[in-house]
Amino acid sequence: MSASLPYSETVRVNQIGAGLSRRLEPDAEARQRIARALDLQGLDAFAVEIEVKPTPSSSEWTMKGRVTAHAIQTCGLTLEPLPVEVDRRFSIQLAEAEPQQTDEIEVTLEEEDADLIEDGKIDLGQYAVEQLVLSLDPFPRKPGAQFVQPEEPAEISPFAALKALKPQDDQG
Repeated sequence: MSASLPYSETVRVNQIGAGLSRRLEPDAEARQRIARALDLQGLDAFAVEIEVKPTPSSSEWTMKGRVTAHAIQTCGLTLEPLPVEVDRRFSIQLAEAEPQQTDEIEVTLEEEDADLIEDGKIDLGQYAVEQLVLSLDPFPRKPGAQFVQPEEPAEISPFAALKALKPQDDQG
């Protein structure tokens, strides 16, 4: 998953100290890569304010921030461009991965679990893109756009097509 990331900005855990603040603003080329990866028509602006601080009385860190963006999604019904403004705050708990003692992997699905830090590095860019994805509507729809169900055919039998081929003057 490392080489295929559209945007990466890595910081080592030992660089955090008492706290770390960063403002990430990908350049135009990086925004194009992010737009392609997220299937967006465009990403005109994208900025993330991130603050990482150690959590008192534990071996965890808290990452807080704010993501702002101007993206252009595609309406799922009309396929027209749909401008979207993103302004969202987030908070994530991080913890260093403990070395595995066995070959077994334990999977838990608790909401309170912290994200694991691997190899002593935190990819702030990856978290920035993740927060952008979480802010976008997975089924974008322009205001007023409605799905119209096509009418069902009157006859749905294979013989309906044969009946249409039958000459009209044949009454038998």
